Amino acid sequence: MPLPRRAFLAAIAAGAAMAALPVRARAANAPGLLFRDVRLVDGTGAPARTADLLVRGERIERIGRIGARALRGVRIVEGGGRVLAPGFIDLHAHGDPREQSYASHLAMGATTVVLGQDGSSPGDDSLSAWFEAMARATPDINVATAAGHGSLRRLAGIDDGTRMPSAAQIARLAALLDADLAAGAFGLSTGLEYVPGRYAAADELAALGPVVARHGGVAASHLRSEDDDRVEAAIAEHVDASRPARTHVSHLKVVYGQGEARADALLAALRRYRDAGVPLTADAYPYTASYTGIAILFPEWALPPNDYAQVLATRRDELRAALEQRMVRRNGPGALLLGSGEHAGRTLAQVAEAAGRAYPDVLLDLGPGGARAAHFVMDEALQARLLQDPFVAIASDGSPVGRHPRGHGTFARWIEEFVVRDPRVPLEEAVRKASGLPASILGLHDRGVLREGAMADLVLFDPTRVRARADYTDPFAPAEGFDLVVVNGVTAFEAGERTGIAGRLLRRRAAVAGPGG
Repeated sequence: MPLPRRAFLAAIAAGAAMAALPVRARAANAPGLLFRDVRLVDGTGAPARTADLLVRGERIERIGRIGARALRGVRIVEGGGRVLAPGFIDLHAHGDPREQSYASHLAMGATTVVLGQDGSSPGDDSLSAWFEAMARATPDINVATAAGHGSLRRLAGIDDGTRMPSAAQIARLAALLDADLAAGAFGLSTGLEYVPGRYAAADELAALGPVVARHGGVAASHLRSEDDDRVEAAIAEHVDASRPARTHVSHLKVVYGQGEARADALLAALRRYRDAGVPLTADAYPYTASYTGIAILFPEWALPPNDYAQVLATRRDELRAALEQRMVRRNGPGALLLGSGEHAGRTLAQVAEAAGRAYPDVLLDLGPGGARAAHFVMDEALQARLLQDPFVAIASDGSPVGRHPRGHGTFARWIEEFVVRDPRVPLEEAVRKASGLPASILGLHDRGVLREGAMADLVLFDPTRVRARADYTDPFAPAEGFDLVVVNGVTAFEAGERTGIAGRLLRRRAAVAGPGG
């Protein structure tokens, strides 16, 4: 039976209960798992095959035909022809695993999340302090992170509105990034559409690519713009800034763009970079609404570090006109579903109608920091085509508490819509794009594929029963159909319930010796 909705939401809100034993000790004490007669989809894209798989401790010990009689104390899971795949790796996620449960991710087959996105490192202080706190925590999912450029920028003493930091400030920024990467961050993220990343210019960004490359990390970016007429230029900026590091585009999309032909044109541009030797990848989610702060609607002169009260006092009419023009282009007030604050769950049009006011005036009152929202600005055919590209991984951009269904449904929707309901991607490729591909992008050497000796992050499911139940009305409904999820050799989710806490902090292997990196 699925976990009752009230209990599921309580687990998300309250966070995971702390387990008594360390993760590695719990895995070592586990009796072992034998998956018998499964359809093995190994995460490499290779054809599925029928096999048994034995887990001992935290790793996969054997794959093949395994007799159960000689195995004492091992739990036997009868696969019955169900798919056994690597646990999915969510390359782009949000939230705080120190305080929140990621049962919603486990329910959709994900065993690893990558934080530190869009230029913001996790935690409230330095990334090193967050690493120390996470090393003491017992999350219910594996957690990796990137170092956020915006967070590092502030730690380096660069004011938010500064467009040309001094040479000393840039050197300090690069040194802080170097320290984060040495501590185990998997790369750098930038958020060039947000404050303070939007103020960073070419010289500042170009100083960071060599640091990322020296550590073997990946440079990911929420681009300067995702608009139809600017997205290629924004990708070019990101590629140039990242050299010579591996380059990755976060939540690939074309805002305002229409149709498969537009998607093909963008994918061709990405392919030209790869043909020229640039290691370029991307990720995307299977929804047509983004989810971010409404600050994205406001012109730069109305954003921090500018004084918003002063802007209202001196340029109110100009700002009102700019907001109205922006919303008209973004499909109008009915295409903005507020997800936080007192108006959560209602569109901007509904809020304005209930208040008897024009929607630009509602936005003026909310201000750039007033709410987060789902923005319905993407074309379904275009985004579906992007998702099918072999160099585009599947990632949620979601969190346990965000009011967008992607945080509870992304991987289930991917299987349900693209493999089963309207088959556009073979199951083996769909699994690779959610496991082996993101592992290779991160540089995770022992996760994302099923092979002997790899970490035992596993998901058992029947694709025909997978359902993404979350929608924009009920964004917290857990996914169904992923019958059993194993994290580091421990059964973490089974039959709709979280059954164990076995996650761990992952650090880049070059930084920290030992298994699990």
